[in-house]
Amino acid sequence: MGSNCKCKFWLPKKTRFCSNIPLPNSLFCGNHTARSDGQWITCPIDPSHSVLQENLESHCKRCPLLKQAQSLSLQPFYQKGINSGKEEDDIICKPTTPTGTHADADASIKDSFDNITSEMKRKAVYAMNVTDFSKLITKIQSIHASICNDICHSQKIPNACDIWINRQVDRKLPFQEKHVLQQASILGNLEEFGVLKSCGVDMMTMERKDCNGSSSTDHSVVPAVVEFGAGRGYLTQMLADCYGIKQVFLVERKSYKLKADRSLRQKDSLKLERLTIDIEDLNLNAVKSLQGIPYLAIGKHLCGPATDMTLRCCLTKQCNQDDVGQCGDRCHLRGLAIATYQRYMSYLGISKEDFNAMTWFTSWAVDADHGSDLSDVVDCSQHTQIMDSDDSWVVEEIVRKMSAVERAVLGFMCKDIIDVGRLMWMREEQHGLESQFVKYVPSSISPENHLLIARATNK
Repeated sequence: MGSNCKCKFWLPKKTRFCSNIPLPNSLFCGNHTARSDGQWITCPIDPSHSVLQENLESHCKRCPLLKQAQSLSLQPFYQKGINSGKEEDDIICKPTTPTGTHADADASIKDSFDNITSEMKRKAVYAMNVTDFSKLITKIQSIHASICNDICHSQKIPNACDIWINRQVDRKLPFQEKHVLQQASILGNLEEFGVLKSCGVDMMTMERKDCNGSSSTDHSVVPAVVEFGAGRGYLTQMLADCYGIKQVFLVERKSYKLKADRSLRQKDSLKLERLTIDIEDLNLNAVKSLQGIPYLAIGKHLCGPATDMTLRCCLTKQCNQDDVGQCGDRCHLRGLAIATYQRYMSYLGISKEDFNAMTWFTSWAVDADHGSDLSDVVDCSQHTQIMDSDDSWVVEEIVRKMSAVERAVLGFMCKDIIDVGRLMWMREEQHGLESQFVKYVPSSISPENHLLIARATNK
């Protein structure tokens, strides 16, 4: 192909022109043609890209994700928005009294379900006056001091994970020490909590010993595992290598390269099923191969909203599986996860506006250098003193002048309070969930070190 038939865009790092074919009547290919000044619309099928408004109709007929979306909609376990909680809001938040505290609180909770973006939360914080902002910081510090001092540090490295810790696994599997320590500690805490049982590993053959000899009433022997937000699936890989797992379901909305699936499928005794679906749309009860068996639900990579949707997904009506780690046989729990812990937030004196600000502050928890355990630092008074001494400050300027450590400490406080709210919801008597909240690794290994564990109590 002659040089005249190539795109004329110069690639400085490769010291050559782009090798793609130019568009008709253009010197450049589609990647390097100047973007049109027309109105660009987010693709309704795949929001990760946008198209010109005049091309939207034709694009929707050939969008690469169209076939995938159509195929997913035909799956029996797909139910749009089943775990979003929106359908239950009217029932959950319906006032039980004509006027008064309960009706007002429920209405406030319903409003808090509105889809508020991070940008909207930031603008709302910046619009606050300095006095209100100072009071909010003080309130967060006070609540954190009253309810979050008993969070345990619980880094557990179980003997069952020695083959990973000592790098006695397949060398083709990716190994990063910080990820291995996190995964091992998650499994160690689950084992100590009684929802996993170590079966031991034959060190001569490096194969896991069979757990089938255990009593059928042993609740720590788990027939199936569902990993939410599984990513490439290496938490499940360690779980399969070290414990008696026979069936695995990986829930992830995106496709990844270098997944653990290939290694997992090589295990003769293991059945693997990957569900490419958003947790918001997953009806777990409709997964045929999971019906009628107890399972352990796990997740390492879940953001806050995904955590709440996972709780809803697991706590729908089950088939008398009251021996499941994070699931139970309770009915009519779908949609209550966020509503209930926001009622707990209201009980603590946290309004809807406060809660929205706190969820924005949580992103600050990863701002600083985590060489030390910042989550143990609880003094954020420096910027409060500055605010109180000078009325000329505005909130945006105060936020920008806060040090990374101050921002991180405040973010950790908000994360702790919200997770304690989830813990209190799971501990409510009618749910029958025995639960714990621990920090499973130091912040120096990972600032995202909160671990919520729950299981149905045996009654």
